[in-house]
Amino acid sequence: MFTAVLSVLFLLSDPPAYYDVAFEELTIDEHVGIGYGLAVGDVDGDGKPDILLADKKQFVWYRNGDWKRFVMVENLTEHDNVCIAARDIDGDGLVEVAVGAQWNPSETTDATVSGSVHYLVRPEDPTQLWTPIALHHEPTVHRMRWAKAGEGAYQLIVVPLHGRGNVNGKGKGAKVLAYEMVDNNPEARWRYRVVDESMHRTHNLDVFEDEEGETVYISGDEGTKAFTYRRGAWRSRAADWLVRDQPMSEARHGHIRSRGVKVIAGIEPLHGQMVTLYKPRLGDSLFVPTLVERMVLEKNMAEGHGLVVGDFLGLGRDQVVAGWRAPNAYGVVGIKMYIPFNPYWEAWDMYWVDIDGMACEDLVAADLDGDGKLDLIAAGRSTHNLKIYWNRCGD
Repeated sequence: MFTAVLSVLFLLSDPPAYYDVAFEELTIDEHVGIGYGLAVGDVDGDGKPDILLADKKQFVWYRNGDWKRFVMVENLTEHDNVCIAARDIDGDGLVEVAVGAQWNPSETTDATVSGSVHYLVRPEDPTQLWTPIALHHEPTVHRMRWAKAGEGAYQLIVVPLHGRGNVNGKGKGAKVLAYEMVDNNPEARWRYRVVDESMHRTHNLDVFEDEEGETVYISGDEGTKAFTYRRGAWRSRAADWLVRDQPMSEARHGHIRSRGVKVIAGIEPLHGQMVTLYKPRLGDSLFVPTLVERMVLEKNMAEGHGLVVGDFLGLGRDQVVAGWRAPNAYGVVGIKMYIPFNPYWEAWDMYWVDIDGMACEDLVAADLDGDGKLDLIAAGRSTHNLKIYWNRCGD
């Protein structure tokens, strides 16, 4: 029986192939404090995506081309900065920027000394200091993203690490909030509402756009949950638990485009050592949680903390890239890419992007040079660096 199953899988699979994986690294900053969070977008209006970074005590951006570093805000709060969100939400071609600071994860009750949310008002010259406007917040604010909330509208989704008063993830649910600017005036009082309080310790979120709109994915101790904006609010259904009862630090959405199939990649458990992939069972095209197969792509990370999914190689099916920030069992930090041999993810290959040169705290992908291929950007914690990995695959 076992031999028969192997024979069937062999017939369904393409033979292992050699993939021309090549990334040319460029270090643009060797003096990063911690490099908590990254974002990409056009800051200065030249039509090219710039890099934004939430560092330990400064929020900064790097100009595409010469990669000169500019400070937006520094020493915003007593404790460290922790996250940043950047997106053009008003259609003028320039990103709007929100940030989270006062990173004090052990204090889950007192909002005056734990967590902050600020909107940064752009100066006429974006290379000068920006003006922060304080918004309502919950303790232990940890991650944020802009997401579409209906036609032409955007909201800032903010996720705290813990619920109020939580100890070791036990207690009240983490209060996920959605903020909306009123009358395009950042200095006016922002509207906000609670999106969800069902998860007790979260870690990260992702925003994925497809032909049906945008979906927000939130990952944490209880798995990964999806929210869509409908009937005037962000809503979830029981079926929106994409992965349940499986702790995950990160979750990213991807596609097998040739089959119209969605997949979810994850890092498990929280700050874990595994890279996983969840896919529909063979023959299914819909991502239904009860019909999902879990595959383990990696078991040898340490404090996995960066994850992206995208088609870097132009295969018509996405690849997974993951990084970690602590030395693993072999004593190295790094970033790896996982490539499926065929559209069914029956088997895959692994390639190094960076061996022991990046203690990855955050990782994002964007086409920085306009060649139509996704590049990688990573910020290092103990390595104190910021690198671009130019996509030279197939060159």
